[in-house]
Amino acid sequence: MTVAVKDLSQDRQKQMIASHYARLSRAGQEGRKVVYTFVPGNLTELLNNLGLLPVLPEINALQSGMRGKTGEYIQVAEKAGHSEDVCTYVKADIGMLKSGNLGPTGEPLPRPDLLLLSYTGCFTFLKWFELLKREYDCPVVMLHVPYQGDGQITPAMRKYVSDQLRDVVIPALETLAGRKVDYDLLSEQLALSARAEEDLVWVLESAKHRPSPIDAYFGGVYYIGPIFTSFRGTTDAVEYYQLLRQEIQQRMDQGLGPVTPEGTLSQEKFRIVVEGPPNWTSFREFWRMFYGEGAVVVASSYTKVGGLYDRGFRHDPTQPLDTLADYCMGCYTNLNLPDRINLLEKYIHDYSADGFLINSVKSCNSFSAGQLLILRELEKRTGRSGGFIESDLVDPRYFSAANIKNRLESYFQMVDAKRARA
Repeated sequence: MTVAVKDLSQDRQKQMIASHYARLSRAGQEGRKVVYTFVPGNLTELLNNLGLLPVLPEINALQSGMRGKTGEYIQVAEKAGHSEDVCTYVKADIGMLKSGNLGPTGEPLPRPDLLLLSYTGCFTFLKWFELLKREYDCPVVMLHVPYQGDGQITPAMRKYVSDQLRDVVIPALETLAGRKVDYDLLSEQLALSARAEEDLVWVLESAKHRPSPIDAYFGGVYYIGPIFTSFRGTTDAVEYYQLLRQEIQQRMDQGLGPVTPEGTLSQEKFRIVVEGPPNWTSFREFWRMFYGEGAVVVASSYTKVGGLYDRGFRHDPTQPLDTLADYCMGCYTNLNLPDRINLLEKYIHDYSADGFLINSVKSCNSFSAGQLLILRELEKRTGRSGGFIESDLVDPRYFSAANIKNRLESYFQMVDAKRARA
């Protein structure tokens, strides 16, 4: 396989992630405290404010998947008694732990001093941290995040979460860190978050341009990396998104399509909206099936799993606890099905998509439940062609390249025929 083509921002993102794993590997010798938490609803600004290092288990799993390590990890977990139907992120994480707990970069991961669990629409998170508590015998702090059952965040919901932050989460983090939260610094961090979020939204919305200068699904997973993990609220994140925005602006000015691992896409034939996470174990091969057909993903639900910034949310430095509460409740997996359908319908129209595609992930109920309903409803509302493929997050046994390629080719032929008739 040839070396993937990368631009400066992608190299910068890779360096940022690698530097974080290097910090984690030194945590023990430097006396740093470590908090395991999740991407949706993460409280990165609070952790950084107190000098605590975040570890995000699903990021470890997907990074390991892209490096071809998770097949072995999953088998280790299944031999230990975990069902074949359990979320493969969980099994990859448990298998990594049982195999020496070396992170994706090959450096050792530190044991958690605290498990910070924020429930944001994924029940698996609760069971996952139950397993980690048994393995590590460390305390768990639970931030219960109300589900947006009626499609809105009410003042009572906001107060419920912000009260937990003030009375439960922050005291536990302060006890672990041995110091108090610096609220002036927290406001500064939240202001940095808002600046980065503004540029990220600009980048994602650049896909409304023809041709789209970005791929908002495959390329988008690199764009969201820093802000969805350990860098939100930092100057590093602000500088990264400034660089990314400059690159995308240049591509728009030159009329260029997105960068793929094999270079710039020469012709945009199809504009597609995608629902569901990507497959990580065959990520580059999966991507090639799209750009090989001239298909560009102009919007995706997966890039909203760590925050729906394109709906207008920005962290507000003047109301730190309330804005953290709103962030936690506003992640994509915390939306009900009608709200998800409305969002995807808006993407199809706003981004002038030719059709939409659902990647149904075998072991991820947070996304997969209701996807056939989403498919039928979007076809009815938009008149655009919907496609349906199946894979998994990090289990290579459930990525059938020939099957997926055949389905995608048939789908793009259908979209092309429908456009010709129109």
